[in-house]
Amino acid sequence: MNKPWLSLYPSEIPHEIDFEQRTLQSYLKEAAIEHPSKTAIHFLGKKLTFQELYDQSLKLANYLRDLGVKKGDRVSIMLPNCPQAVISYYGVLFAGGIVVQTNPLYMERELEYQINDSGSQIIITLDILYPRVSKVKALTKLKDIIVTGIKDYLPFPKNMLYPFVQKKQYGIVVKVEHNGENHLFTEVMKESQVNEIDVDIDPENDLALLQYTGGTTGFPKGVMLTHMNLVSNTTMSVKWMYKCKRAQEKVIGILPFFHVYGMTAVMNLSIMQAFEMVLLPKFDPETTLKTIQKEKPTLFPGAPTIYIALLNHPDIQKYDLSSIDSCISGSAALPVEVQEQFERVTGGKLVEGYGLSEASPVTHANFLWDERVPGSVGIPWPNTDSKIISMETGEEAQVNEIGEIVVTGPQIMKGYWNRKEETEAVLKDGWLLTGDLGYMDERGFFYVVDRKKDMIIAGGFNIYPREIEEVLYEHEKVQEVVVAGIPDPYRGETVKAYVVKKQGTTLNEEELDVYARKHLAAYKVPRLYEFRDELPKTAVGKILRRALIEEEKQKIAK
Repeated sequence: MNKPWLSLYPSEIPHEIDFEQRTLQSYLKEAAIEHPSKTAIHFLGKKLTFQELYDQSLKLANYLRDLGVKKGDRVSIMLPNCPQAVISYYGVLFAGGIVVQTNPLYMERELEYQINDSGSQIIITLDILYPRVSKVKALTKLKDIIVTGIKDYLPFPKNMLYPFVQKKQYGIVVKVEHNGENHLFTEVMKESQVNEIDVDIDPENDLALLQYTGGTTGFPKGVMLTHMNLVSNTTMSVKWMYKCKRAQEKVIGILPFFHVYGMTAVMNLSIMQAFEMVLLPKFDPETTLKTIQKEKPTLFPGAPTIYIALLNHPDIQKYDLSSIDSCISGSAALPVEVQEQFERVTGGKLVEGYGLSEASPVTHANFLWDERVPGSVGIPWPNTDSKIISMETGEEAQVNEIGEIVVTGPQIMKGYWNRKEETEAVLKDGWLLTGDLGYMDERGFFYVVDRKKDMIIAGGFNIYPREIEEVLYEHEKVQEVVVAGIPDPYRGETVKAYVVKKQGTTLNEEELDVYARKHLAAYKVPRLYEFRDELPKTAVGKILRRALIEEEKQKIAK
C-alpha cells in the first residue's frame, strides 16, 4: 500500500503494532494488581485508588448479574464525568454487558428512542435525571434504574453541603428509595460482593460499546464497537504519545465520557496506562483553570471551544498552567491562532487530530513532539490506512485533489446496530466512508475541508439537523423548516433554523425556543431563528440547506 506518511514517523512510533487480544476491562485489573494504592481518580477533592476502582467495578458487575444481566445485554449509562461513570462503564463490561453511552442532556423524546433502539433494560443515572428517566420507563423495556448522586463521591463536608447547592442550581432535590426496580448506587456498593466473574468474551468479535451517532437521515444510529476496536485505538494513542510515562501522567477529564473521544482519550487511555484522571462533571473555565493550577495535570485532551474559552478568560494570566505538556484537540477544526496562543500560555504542545465515532474514534493526528502542519489533521495512526476518493471518478484521488476521506484499520466499527443497509452504505471492503471531504498533500498530511454530511458540530457536540427539524415540524404554526450549521467563531458552528410560518398565524423566536427546549437537549436547540416567506428548493422540491449556509458565509465575508 502507498503510505507516504510512514517516512515521517519518528523511530519511537511503530508503523504496525502487534495488538494484544484482550478485553477492555482486563486493563483495569492489571492496573489494580500493579498499582493498587495509586490514585486512579481525583474528583473534586475525593480520591479513588486503582484497587478501589477495581473492587467497586466488580461490586457493580455482581449486582448487575443478580439483576439478570447476561453476556451481550445492553446497559445504559447516563452520567456526567464522575467516579460512578468509570465504575459503571467497567462494571458493565465485567458483567459481560454492552455499554450504551447516553447523553445526560437528553430529554424524554431522545432518551425513549435510544433505550428502545438499544434494547437496554437497565440504566444507571443521576438523581436529578431520575424524573426524566422514570417518565419514559413505561414507554420502553426498562426494568431497573440504578440511581447515584454527585454527593455520593464527594469528600466531607462537600457531600453534606451539595444537596443545598443542587437545590439552588437545579431547583430540585430528588430522593429515591432503594427498593423494587429502583436501586441506589450507595446501597449497591454496601450490599454487593467483590467476586470475579468469568464471562467468555471474544475481544475481536464481541461488542463492548454502542456509541450513538447520527447522519443525514433519521435518528442517531448505534455504532457497534468491539473490545478490540477500542483496545487497538487506545493502544495506538499510547504509542503516539510515546514520551508519556506509564503510571506517571495526570489527565484532566473535561471531555465527557458519553462522547467517544473523551471515553478513549481520557478514560480508556488512563486505565490502560495507570494514569490519574482528574475529573470535572462539567466544563467551567474558572473551575478548570483552578483545577489545572492545583492538581497539575500533564495531559489535556480537549475540543477547540474548551481551549478558546480558557484563553478568553479575563484572569488566565493569574493561573499557572505550566504543568500541561500534551494536548490533542478533536471534535472540530482547531484554529491555528488558538493552537499557537494556547502553546504560548501553557508551554505545552497542542495538536489537531481527526476521527469519528465509527472509528473508536481516532484515525489521524499531528505529531506532538515531531513535525506537525498547522491546519492539517495530521497523518494516519499506526495500523491505519487512509485515502481520498474522487467525487467524480470514484477512484483514488490525485495528490491535493479534494474528495471523500476513507479509512481502514482495526479500530473501525463492526457496523450500525440493527441497520444492515446503512452499514453497507458506509463500509465497503473494509473501508469506512467518512462522509467528510478533504485532501492529502505530497507527504501524506491530510486536510478536512468540508462535510458531505449535513451534520452540525457546535461546541464539540454532533448535532443532526433532521432531528431538530422533525421536532419543529410538529409545532402547529410551522409550515416549513430547515436547520443548518452556520459559522460561529466560538462554537465552530451554531444551529440556525429557517422557518416558514403557516398562513394566518403569528409565531416568534421566543415561542419556538420554549417549544424546542421542551423536546431537545439544550445543545441542539437553535440559537438563531429566521422567518422567511419561502425556502430555496430544487426542482423536485428538496430544500437547499447548503444554499442557506452559503448565504451566511457571504454575509460574514462582507
